[in-house]
Amino acid sequence: MTTPCIICVAITGSVPTRADNPAVPVTVTEQIESTQAAFEAGAAIVHAHVRNPDETPSSDPEKFAALKQGLEKHCPGMIIQFSTGGRSGAGQARGAMLSLRPDMASLSVGSNNFPTRVYENPPDLVDWLAAEMLTHDVRPEVEAFDLSHILGAARLHKEGKIKDTPYVQFVMGVKNAMPADRHVFDYYVQTVERLFPGAPWCAAGIGPNQAVLNDWAISSGGHARTGLEDNIRLDRDTLAPSNAALVERTVAVCDRYERPVATWQQARALLGLRAG
Repeated sequence: MTTPCIICVAITGSVPTRADNPAVPVTVTEQIESTQAAFEAGAAIVHAHVRNPDETPSSDPEKFAALKQGLEKHCPGMIIQFSTGGRSGAGQARGAMLSLRPDMASLSVGSNNFPTRVYENPPDLVDWLAAEMLTHDVRPEVEAFDLSHILGAARLHKEGKIKDTPYVQFVMGVKNAMPADRHVFDYYVQTVERLFPGAPWCAAGIGPNQAVLNDWAISSGGHARTGLEDNIRLDRDTLAPSNAALVERTVAVCDRYERPVATWQQARALLGLRAG
């Protein structure tokens, strides 16, 4: 298998705190330093959230601007992907940073259950976020927590609300959402290949499922997401010392399946992104 594997590192998220793992980067400076190490370890995409000083999630465009500036300086060429997820804000505040024109942004196209609440993505908000991404030339990464979200991405693409062939990421292992099930995963892959022949896709697993989904995705020709947002451990008994350590573990899976790790240049070409 010769197609390079794009590794995305989700550095912080909205949930894990330093109390969970002291390596979780919270401040913008910490996030830049953690991302630089992950970039040097092999990550081509950084999936970024921002936090307040008390570690609560934020959607403050000024924080995103400072993070983007630092990442562009210290990780030149790396693909910057901002989160528009619902834990960081409500309504259109979730997309307030899109005018900064990151390379990519996450786009959840449907609602589903989360561990303690409903993750709400009403159609009018989805349409608005997709329109903002079109306006600012931001490539969406469709977050598929359910099969209907893949089909929803196809509908948005047909309606012209997603300009390019959707880049779909399967998210598995969220409590009360889709578990990490190999039969479902295989059907997801078949569905993407049927709807978007030849399109790249990615997979993310939560908690201990991170290693499982890395293995499934890399061995099946997809791309992989890792990082402390989704998983704070190297194994059951060991906290991950850094985002870079989780990237290194993913690189080792690529080596096992004889897949090269995509450089940032290759990742941009594979995803049809503008030059860094």
